[in-house]
Amino acid sequence: MPSLSCHNLLDLAAADEVPLPSPTPLRLPRVMSVASPASPTSPSPPAPPRRVIVSHRLPLRAAPDPAAPFGFVFTVDSGTVAYQLRSGLPASAPVLHIGTLPAAAAEAASDELSNYLLANFSCLPVYLPSDLHHRFYHGFCKHYLWPLLHYLLPLTPSSLGGLPFQRTLYHSFLSANRAFADRLTEVLSPDEDLVWIHDYHLLALPTFLRKRFPRAKVGFFLHSPFPSSEIFRTIPVRDDLVRALLNADLVGFHTFDYARHFLSACSRLLGLDYQSKRGYIGIEYYGRTVTVKILPVGIDMGQLRSVVSAPETGDAVRRVAEAYKGRRLMIGVDDVDLFKGIGLKFLAMEQLLVDHPELRGRAVLVQITNPARSEGRDVQGVQDEARAISARVNARFGTPGYTPIVLLEGPVTPQEKAAYYAAAECCVMSAVRDGLNRIPYIYTVLRQESDALGDDAPKRSVIVLSEFVGCSPSLSGAIRVNPWSVESVAEAMNAALRMPEAEQRLRHEKHYKYVSTHDVAYWARSFDQDLQRACKDHFSRRHWGIGFGMSFKVVALGPNFRRLSVEHILPSYRRTENRLILLDYDGTVMPENSIDKAPSSEVISVLNRLCEDPKNRVFIVSGRGKDELSKWFAPCEKLGIAAEHGYFTRWSRGVPWETSSLAADFDWKKTAEPVMRLYTEATDGSSIEHKESALVWHHQEADPDFGSCQAKELLDHLENVLANEPVVVKRGQHIVEVNPQGISKGVVVESLLSSMVKTGKAPDLVLCIGDDRSDEDMFESIVCPSNASVRLPATSEVFACTVGKKPSMARYYLDDTVDVIKMLEGLANAPSQRPRPAVQLRVSFEGSL
Repeated sequence: MPSLSCHNLLDLAAADEVPLPSPTPLRLPRVMSVASPASPTSPSPPAPPRRVIVSHRLPLRAAPDPAAPFGFVFTVDSGTVAYQLRSGLPASAPVLHIGTLPAAAAEAASDELSNYLLANFSCLPVYLPSDLHHRFYHGFCKHYLWPLLHYLLPLTPSSLGGLPFQRTLYHSFLSANRAFADRLTEVLSPDEDLVWIHDYHLLALPTFLRKRFPRAKVGFFLHSPFPSSEIFRTIPVRDDLVRALLNADLVGFHTFDYARHFLSACSRLLGLDYQSKRGYIGIEYYGRTVTVKILPVGIDMGQLRSVVSAPETGDAVRRVAEAYKGRRLMIGVDDVDLFKGIGLKFLAMEQLLVDHPELRGRAVLVQITNPARSEGRDVQGVQDEARAISARVNARFGTPGYTPIVLLEGPVTPQEKAAYYAAAECCVMSAVRDGLNRIPYIYTVLRQESDALGDDAPKRSVIVLSEFVGCSPSLSGAIRVNPWSVESVAEAMNAALRMPEAEQRLRHEKHYKYVSTHDVAYWARSFDQDLQRACKDHFSRRHWGIGFGMSFKVVALGPNFRRLSVEHILPSYRRTENRLILLDYDGTVMPENSIDKAPSSEVISVLNRLCEDPKNRVFIVSGRGKDELSKWFAPCEKLGIAAEHGYFTRWSRGVPWETSSLAADFDWKKTAEPVMRLYTEATDGSSIEHKESALVWHHQEADPDFGSCQAKELLDHLENVLANEPVVVKRGQHIVEVNPQGISKGVVVESLLSSMVKTGKAPDLVLCIGDDRSDEDMFESIVCPSNASVRLPATSEVFACTVGKKPSMARYYLDDTVDVIKMLEGLANAPSQRPRPAVQLRVSFEGSL
């Protein structure tokens, strides 16, 4: 359940906003199902969970009609991804769409309209005041976040249309996302429903939703690019947005590049690592595994075929074929925005006609521009540029009856577009940055379906495609170009027009095979299955909400994994007589990021008080060298130290060091050290630590990505060159370490236990605290007695505790080093339980009988 201390704190971020309208709440069933006849003999299988699709706009069209209910005629917009994905969901699963109304009907807000859309279209509208929606969509989303996701920093907003970050617009963004969460709260059944959130407009929604429903099953798909971490880190609220994505269970991207940038942002901003296991990428985040999925959206084959079969399409095809008879037709279809590269495409067309005069009078580029999705000077600038360049090229190379660039602005019907696709020999896509762009997919399918339009010739097509478009990796037969190089694009267009028909057919067949098998239904089905897989452990864990505002997160712990408190361990501590306390050093009693690695006076004081109790045996078990640890803990006379992972051990300050007998030959260092030195010279910020029994390569100060990559390479390199040596090469937290075989923290713990058992003082309480991979050996030796050579008495109480909430052999956790010291202080201040002295009854008599 969410932490009560965080109640409504997310609302603080939007405190300055105009309050959202609060009409009488719309009461809707949390689980919608269709009644079916009951059968006493054959119970029906459980209904599949409902899918709740959340997008900025509902998949609806609204045509004004004064005679219609509510003043509009509503119809399904079958061209939206939010609607098309239904084809990949289970047919028996109910689907609910949540989003804002179409722009034309934005002011028609009422509970009656909500009920009408819910009953007729399974759509539930989110009502936003017009001024809030304008600041949310046209302000923060389209003029700050969207340009930045496409690599445009708001350095010169007057010329490029981008806005600098404004806190008030960000608050509007949060207010709008909160309104979506409010609507979801009215209808969501968090234990059953699967929630699928779409695109950057709702980046903050997973946090709002997770705060209210810690076990909600939430997927998020980003349809835009995710920029490199250098770009993303310029966002003042970057941590909020990354944490919001991590509050989803499954995060989807079109390409590996976008996913890689997201993983890099998680590493550089939050210090999170990822692991790839059996084909799935997972990020461990406070006990939850956030799965990262990579799969581009496909097209709706059925919808395209319905367009092809329409009578209007055949008429349009005949008109286009007649109008461009004898021409070499190329097609481009783009939205009007900064990143589609329409001007660059027109310059390439001009260069093509300059370099190849034989194409003048024959080559034609038809450019269809879809209506702009936003407003502002940047949109007008793109339109003006396209008109100016096309007019200049047409004036220079046009002749009566021949126009090199045909610019079709404004709405173009799907049937007319299909006609141009079917007639064009080549599709040119020159966007400088685009999330996916399904136009090349559509072009490929319509060229394949051209026989239905009267073209019986063998199917062939060529695609000239910008390498910065999300669909580029999936279309390996395309001619990939750098759109900024006008000459390269012009040459690619020429190569496409001169390509032999046999090669065109081969490229077309390759593309059509991919597009037809990876359609939108395939994409939706794959995402849906992975979302269910990512949420399968929800009910086997306990969840707590922590954090304030947009820093809110949910901690998920196993049923037997709990926080270790002083109150929990204190009763056992007081009644036991022989205690063994094992403490790691770095990351346990000393913070990892501390510059001065020496223990503080507070740590020394706590350890001394613990050691003064004759019932305690306290050991520092560390990978550090013995000389360093001896110097630091010189004030602790009775403290035991196991240095270099147990190669050296002493029971107290006045006792000589004991050395492990397992390793005596260190000639392997002559081989390992030159290899480490090579990687140190090549990796800025790395260093080598020399120990008597080991060598350690540190990369904590190096670039996170490069250091991690070099560590993997060094691990493989050392394992190869030391394959015949009696050593073990391990990778730890920001280190690669070479140790003699048989030396580990687990082995030294077993040695300590064995010594105590032999002296007749077998520990009846063992407290072991550590934070990294090497400490897992300690946990295993005391938590899994079947794997250990020394067995504790059956009455012994064991408290294995890791620092931080993460998968571990330990059964307890503490949040950080501060918690560790507080817990040790609590034990040091707790007196041992002593047997009560017998009560003596003394009776005195005064006087005489």
